[in-house]
Amino acid sequence: METMDPTLQRLAILVGEETLNSLSKSHVAVFGLGGVGSWCAEALVRSGINEITLVDSDRIAISNINRQLPALFGTVGELKAEVLAERLHSIREGVTIHVKASLYSQETRDIFTWDAYDYVVDAIDSLAHKIDLLAYASERGCTVFSSLGAAGKLDPTKVRSVSIWKTAGCPLGKLVRGGLRKRGFSGDFVAVYSEELSRMGFLAADRGVCETKGNSIKQTVLGSFVSVTATFGMTLASLVVQDALKRSESGVNSDAGSLIEN
Repeated sequence: METMDPTLQRLAILVGEETLNSLSKSHVAVFGLGGVGSWCAEALVRSGINEITLVDSDRIAISNINRQLPALFGTVGELKAEVLAERLHSIREGVTIHVKASLYSQETRDIFTWDAYDYVVDAIDSLAHKIDLLAYASERGCTVFSSLGAAGKLDPTKVRSVSIWKTAGCPLGKLVRGGLRKRGFSGDFVAVYSEELSRMGFLAADRGVCETKGNSIKQTVLGSFVSVTATFGMTLASLVVQDALKRSESGVNSDAGSLIEN
């Protein structure tokens, strides 16, 4: 890195300039900008990511204010992706932000520039779309990190990250694994989940997964707590930084399994 960005000096002490250089050259696509994805996106930009794609078709609702970063009384009704992009530009002026105010689905895959994404962060709720995104992005060679169920939880100290095939006690994780198997997916990626039992019960957590019909989404409302959802988002951002650190320390490109426990 030719000139040290003064906003990143404290991070440089931890990870070194070579890692910051790797982060500055990485393009991250964050799918879903709610209580998990919005915090992840901000943490990434504050950690030196210079190019980020923000994907979310939703507008801010007043019920989002308890946990979503762009949600304020003054932003209700605005597109989450656009509000968040404006905020991120105010944090780091030189960051390149691509706004995709679109719902990810098998039908909309082609609007995304997969070959440009070094990392894909999955923070979407729709089960069918989530499974398709995880498999498709992995198959296209992106390093993928996924958020599982953060709703119905109160204890952020129970948040963990592990191979998708090793998550336990998370109803959404079980559904995702089943869907990936049906698809014939044999790859791997790191998933963030919580060991805490849902206060809303197994069935409630299952029903909370979105069902999509056409361009509309129907979702059972689940309780969510910002300390947990934000911890999920921060953990996802940390996984990106840790992967960049491993790449710089090894001197070679790592793969999607670099942070997966054996």
